Amino acid sequence: MEQYKFKVDSVSSRERLDVFLSARQTEISRSRLKKLIVEGRVTVNGEVRSVGYKVREGDQVTVQVPAPVPLDTVAEDIPLNIIFEDEFLIALDKPAGIVVHPAPGHSAGTLVNALLHHCKDLPGIGGVERPGIVHRLDKDTSGLVLVAKTEAAHKNLAAQFKKREIRKEYLAIVKGNVKKDAGSIHAAIGRHKIHRKKMDTKASNGREASTEYQVVHRCKIWSYLKLWPKTGRTHQIRVHLASIHHPIIGDQLYGGKSTDLKMPRQALHAHKLELKHPIKGSNLSFRAPLPQDMETFLQTHGYEPPRNN
Repeated sequence: MEQYKFKVDSVSSRERLDVFLSARQTEISRSRLKKLIVEGRVTVNGEVRSVGYKVREGDQVTVQVPAPVPLDTVAEDIPLNIIFEDEFLIALDKPAGIVVHPAPGHSAGTLVNALLHHCKDLPGIGGVERPGIVHRLDKDTSGLVLVAKTEAAHKNLAAQFKKREIRKEYLAIVKGNVKKDAGSIHAAIGRHKIHRKKMDTKASNGREASTEYQVVHRCKIWSYLKLWPKTGRTHQIRVHLASIHHPIIGDQLYGGKSTDLKMPRQALHAHKLELKHPIKGSNLSFRAPLPQDMETFLQTHGYEPPRNN
C-alpha cells in the first residue's frame, strides 16, 4: 500500500478533487484516480469525498494506492524480438500470427503471456499487475508495438497517442494499380451494422479517421505503399484501403483474397515509430525491418525492396 499526501493551495482552490489530484500525481492516470476516489481510498481532511468535490485552500488530501492485483494470465517463455528496452519502455517487433492480449479463443501464446515471462518485476498499471500495452496490432499485422513498464510511462505514451504526437509509418502491399503517387483518405470508421467483426466507412456511428499514403512501387495488379495513419481507429488502414478499392493483399476480411496474388496473411507491417521518451523526453525512433513473407512477395513479383527503407 502506497500513500500520497497533498495540501491544497490558493491557486487550486475550488478545483474538482479528481482534477486536483491528476495535476499533482503524475504517475497515476485520471481514470485510475477516479476509481480510487469512488472506492473511498481518497480522503479530504480525513473524510471520504466524491469525485466532483471542490477542494478548498488548506485541505489535506490523502490518497491510498493498494498493491496491484495479480493478473490471471500465465507467463510463457515465448521469444521476443526486442528492438529497445530500458527501465520504462519496451519496443518490440511483433511477428504476424501473434495475438497481443488474451481473449476468448486466445488464452495462451499471446504477447502478454510472453511479456509476463520477460519482465519479472512489472509494477501495477491501472491497478493490475500486467504489461502496459499502449496500443495494439491485429493478429496478422506484423511490426512495432510499444510496452510501458511503469504507470507513469503508460500514462505519458497514452497521452502522446491521443494527441497524435507519435508518428507511425506502415508498409502495405495492395491489390490493383494505385494511380495517384500520394494521397489522403479521410473517411469516418465505425462498426459494420451486420458483420460485427468488421469496421466500415459507411457506419452511422463512425468516428473521424485519416490516413496518408505514398506509392513506393506499382505494377498492373498490385502496389506497394507507405502509409501514415493520423488517427488510430480499429482496422483503420485495412478499411481505408478497401474503401478506395485497393484492399490489402491477403486480407480476407476486407476483400484482399486473390487467386493471382498469394499471401498467407494481410500484407501490412508497422514499420516505424517516432516519439518522445515517456520519462526522459528525448526523441526516439524505432524501425522494424520488412518481414520475410512480404519481402519474398515483392522479390517474387520483380521488385527488390531497399534494405534501409
